[in-house]
Amino acid sequence: MKDIIVGMGEALWDCLPEGRKLGGAPANFAYHVGQFGWKTVVVSAIGNDPLGDEILERFASVNLTHKIERVPFPTGTVQVTLSGDGIPSYEICENVAWDNIPWTKDLEELAHRTKAVCFGSLAQRNPESRNTILRFLGTMDEDTERVYDINLRQAFYSLEVIEESLRRATILKLNDEEIVVVKALLRITGDDQSVCRQLISMYPSIRMVILTCGAIGSYVYTADETSYVETPKVKVADTVGAGDSFTATFVAQILKGCTIPEAHRKAVAVSAYVCTQKGAMPVLPAELL
Repeated sequence: MKDIIVGMGEALWDCLPEGRKLGGAPANFAYHVGQFGWKTVVVSAIGNDPLGDEILERFASVNLTHKIERVPFPTGTVQVTLSGDGIPSYEICENVAWDNIPWTKDLEELAHRTKAVCFGSLAQRNPESRNTILRFLGTMDEDTERVYDINLRQAFYSLEVIEESLRRATILKLNDEEIVVVKALLRITGDDQSVCRQLISMYPSIRMVILTCGAIGSYVYTADETSYVETPKVKVADTVGAGDSFTATFVAQILKGCTIPEAHRKAVAVSAYVCTQKGAMPVLPAELL
């Protein structure tokens, strides 16, 4: 029975000006999907150190189920600085635990129970974790959702990683900065809408592309449908995790049988709320659930 939604990749601490907060796109994604009633699992790795202990404690405090291996590398950290508008920039430490997620029998069994998985480029910067992610995707059943939230950070990506991931994805999510990089790497021309539809044509497994454009709004494209929703004007505390909450909400609604416009509107509302809160994992108010 496929009944689990998986966030797979980096588990780390975001070191913000006001202190450490649990971070990493997979945990953020799983946390928000879980708020909509789905069973979720975070797959990653942590070190045998106090920061790793704290991650497990934090997961327990927010009821996040996980398949977290402890490996002989330090737990990941990211130095986050915020602009005056609350926009984050990241300094991501290398050769850390989540770069070295091992393949295990537990992951093989989990893959067969997975209804949808969200993965990105960042956790594929090291061969160990990349091989585990690709093996997990290959073990999942054909009728599952494989959400590629491209999540380009610093220079931790390559054409090979992006193309391999696109070949496996059923849903692609990227933002207005990332689409510029993708266009250049894949040598695609045209406006953003044309590029998104070309990606659907070039990679037959992809059935929809989500493009977020900050304050301008966001789009969801299929081969023959377009959904656009304006970004609400809110007082921004910070935008850390807002994109992950968007992806999580959209996927949670699609899996419940909502239409693309319905799922899109809900995703925008949730991500706007997350922007008004500090950190990536606020409890959502009842009216958004």
